[in-house]
Amino acid sequence: MAELEVIRGDITKLAVDAIVNAANTKLKGGGGVDGAIHRAAGKAHLLAATAPLGGCATGDAKATPGFNLPATWIFHTAGPVWSVKRGGKTAEDAKDALLRSCYRRCMELAREHNVRSIAFPAISTGVYRFPPNRAAGIAIATVREHLQASGVERAIFCCYNEATEAIYRALLA
Repeated sequence: MAELEVIRGDITKLAVDAIVNAANTKLKGGGGVDGAIHRAAGKAHLLAATAPLGGCATGDAKATPGFNLPATWIFHTAGPVWSVKRGGKTAEDAKDALLRSCYRRCMELAREHNVRSIAFPAISTGVYRFPPNRAAGIAIATVREHLQASGVERAIFCCYNEATEAIYRALLA
C-alpha cells in the first residue's frame, strides 16, 4: 500500500529514487530549492543535462540523473507564478490546473523511470507566491490520485519550514 508522508528537512539529503525540483522554465538554476538542488547535485552536471531538454513549460516536468545527490533522479517541474499584483484574482483556476499538472507529470515520470519513492517540495509557494494552503491541497490530492498508476510506494512532502509542515500535516490528518 502506498504511503504519503510529511517531513521537514533538506530535500537534497533524502535517499529516495527521485526528488522534485521546483525549477524555472529555463532549467538554469535559481534560488530556493532550485538553487539548493543545483549546488548539491553539481551545477555543471545539471546544466549539461538540462541544456538539451530545451527548458520546461509551466506545468510540465523533465527528468535528469541525480548526479551527486542521494536521489537517483531529479524531476524538474516549472510551477505557476501567483499573481500577487492583482491579489491572486487573475486566472486562479488556470494556475490551479498548472500546479496540478506539475504533480501529475512528476507522477508520470515516476512510472516511466520505475520510481518507488519520491520527494516533493512545496512547488510554487516560495518566490512564485502560490498560497501555501491552496498549493498543499492541490499537491496532496493530485499525488494521491496518481499513486496507484505511478507505482510509487512512498511519496514524501518535504517541507522547508515549520509553517509549511503544519499545513501538510493538517491536510493529511
